[in-house]
Amino acid sequence: MNDQELQRLVERISLESFGKPFRHRAMFNARLKTTGGRYRLRDHNLEINPKMYTEHNMAVLVGVIKHELCHYHLNLAGQSGQHRTAAFKQLLQQVGGLRFAPAPLNARPRPRQWQLYVCTQCQQKYYRARRIDVTKLVCGRCHGHLQWQKTVIAVQRPQA
Repeated sequence: MNDQELQRLVERISLESFGKPFRHRAMFNARLKTTGGRYRLRDHNLEINPKMYTEHNMAVLVGVIKHELCHYHLNLAGQSGQHRTAAFKQLLQQVGGLRFAPAPLNARPRPRQWQLYVCTQCQQKYYRARRIDVTKLVCGRCHGHLQWQKTVIAVQRPQA
C-alpha cells in the first residue's frame, strides 16, 4: 500500500464512519516507532505508522485511522481532541476505533551506554547512565575516591 491508496482509504473511512469528508493529506511515516499514527494540529494532516499495515492486519490499520480521524474531526469542529475528553472517548467508541495501537512485532530493547566507576579503596563498582563528577562524589561504602573505568554498552544496567 502506498500513500495514494492510504489517502483513498482514509477518505472512504471518513465518509462511511463519520459522515464527513477528509480534506487534508494522509501519509505513511516510517519514523513513527512507538505510536500507530499522528494527527498534526498545524496542517491537519494524518501520519500513519506503516508497521500497522505490514506487521498487523487491515483491521488494525483501519482502527488506527479511525482513532486519528477522531482527533481530526473533533478538532475541526472546535472541540478538544485530547484522549482524556468524554467527547473523544464517545466518538471513538461509536466508530469502533482503537484506543491503543498494538506494539510492533519485532520490538527489541535498544542497547545504551553505561559508565563504570570503581572505588580506589574498596574496588566497589558503580554503573551510571550519565557521567558523574568524581571530584564531588565518593564511594557509598567506604567514602573512597571514585575513578572512571570505561563505557559499557548493554540493554540493562550491568550488575555491580
